[in-house]
Amino acid sequence: MNTEAHLLKPKLNVLVMPLVMVLSIWLVYWFEFKFNFFFNSFGVEPHSFIGLRGVLFSPFIHGNIEHLYSNTFPLFLLSLALFYFYNQLSYKIIAFGILGSGLLTWLIGQEGTYHIGASGLIYVLASFLFFKGIWSRYYRLMALSLIIVFIYGSLVWGVLPGVPGISWEGHLSGFLVGLILAFVYKDEVVYESKKYEWEKESYTEENDAFMKHFDENGNFVPSSEMDITEGNTVDNTSNDGITFHYVFKKETKTEN
Repeated sequence: MNTEAHLLKPKLNVLVMPLVMVLSIWLVYWFEFKFNFFFNSFGVEPHSFIGLRGVLFSPFIHGNIEHLYSNTFPLFLLSLALFYFYNQLSYKIIAFGILGSGLLTWLIGQEGTYHIGASGLIYVLASFLFFKGIWSRYYRLMALSLIIVFIYGSLVWGVLPGVPGISWEGHLSGFLVGLILAFVYKDEVVYESKKYEWEKESYTEENDAFMKHFDENGNFVPSSEMDITEGNTVDNTSNDGITFHYVFKKETKTEN
């Protein structure tokens, strides 16, 4: 399990992977523009067998530069938050998010249409980060949830139909898949406080050097009253393999 140090010392992929994701969608658009290719037909085409290929390809395809711009910053910031706070879960969320939102879009989308763009994945990330943070009950992640609402709260209107040319089905699919993933991984621990020796499962009172100072009635027995002669040593080994050496001596008094 991760400790708080995990949240304070991010790994290299925290920055690298969001950059790779953003650069990949720009590279695909550059290729289309440079060589006069149009990949729109590789998007999700609902209820069409060949349209299933869009489940994998659609997040990388964008219709125009405005579409690309509108997805660039949310994708970078949300994926950055994902890899920073949930590094061990990040690749699962990305993979299941792309597959889940794409398949659901294929199921509920209108026939004869193509759904393209990274917005479905963006909704997966926003939904997952919000609900996971709330269910974690850890203050940093709950604060992240509030930030998501503050910055991207308006995304919720994107799951409703009404705006021509906008894939509300893809947005709704991403939102629902993010919610499901947050629920599936709601018990996944991203922070665990340091445990004391007596809190560990391997702890036993019999091997605890301090507990040996208590008799069967729970009374504390000082070292000077234990059945040990002067000069003798007692070795106690803790569960961590650390050996403590006790040397008992008689108390001496001095006269003024």
